[in-house]
Amino acid sequence: MTTLYLCHPASLDHATPPGHPERADRIRVIERVLEDERFAGLVREQAPLADLAVAGLAHPENYVAAIAAAAPDEGLTVIDSDTVMSRGSLEAARRAIGAAVRAVDEVMEGRVANAFAAMRPPGHHAERERAMGFCLFNTAAIAARHARRHHGAARVALVDWDVHHGNGSQDIFWDDPSVMYASTHQMPLFPGTGAASERGEHDTVVNVPLHAGDDGDTFREAFAHAVLPRLEAFRPDLIVISAGFDAHWRDPLANLKLTEADFAWATREVMAVADRRCGGRVVSLLEGGYDLIGLSKSVAAHVETLMGKH
Repeated sequence: MTTLYLCHPASLDHATPPGHPERADRIRVIERVLEDERFAGLVREQAPLADLAVAGLAHPENYVAAIAAAAPDEGLTVIDSDTVMSRGSLEAARRAIGAAVRAVDEVMEGRVANAFAAMRPPGHHAERERAMGFCLFNTAAIAARHARRHHGAARVALVDWDVHHGNGSQDIFWDDPSVMYASTHQMPLFPGTGAASERGEHDTVVNVPLHAGDDGDTFREAFAHAVLPRLEAFRPDLIVISAGFDAHWRDPLANLKLTEADFAWATREVMAVADRRCGGRVVSLLEGGYDLIGLSKSVAAHVETLMGKH
């Protein structure tokens, strides 16, 4: 099973303030763990630089232009209370979009079985016209729309197991019957959305709130009963994973108690649906995960599973 791994040094140039949880060290620990001999079989590529117009797949032109204009020549520009831009942020965001698009191209055209992109800034909190929650552009949404527009995918499923609800992805796909958005997340927690009653205009939004202290057994039961049957029934042509690892028990920003084994299990279950419904086509994009040990162990388990080793 061939897995594509996409990264780029530009991810390190998106600077955040001292003490900010979304920091360049997140990428450094991922790169370090994926250098292990277990991952020798990965197909490794540098993320290409996407044209800013590609962001228009998920965001209006005026929003894209405003984000581009906000990038400073020096120092930091504050977008909101926890989202900033530095001189290197725009290239990092464009490389993150480029990685998502390249991953979709390689998977949809059958050159690899699946793909994982470890890029920053993350994306799933970015709404149509609002940057927030460390996110500037919604790369997972762009990936889904790219699969639809350029590869003829009739339906794309977006599965989000970040501990924070992907309000941006829900906003973008709220009235789009061609994209299913399914999320497990802790509630109450930032950003305050994601109630089970939020189902979208076409009943294609599936929210599965979990409670502080819930462990892997609770997560697996909820995922198996609320997400997987809906995913199967949707019959997607591609599954995009918003792969946040901040539901890990070590993470400082939330209170779920998952382990790296739980992320491997969820990966395996999503891959099983993909095998039955869409030729195994899975694209995984890094979202959250802020404890460096928990993040590196979880990414290792996730990627080993994508490679067919679990």
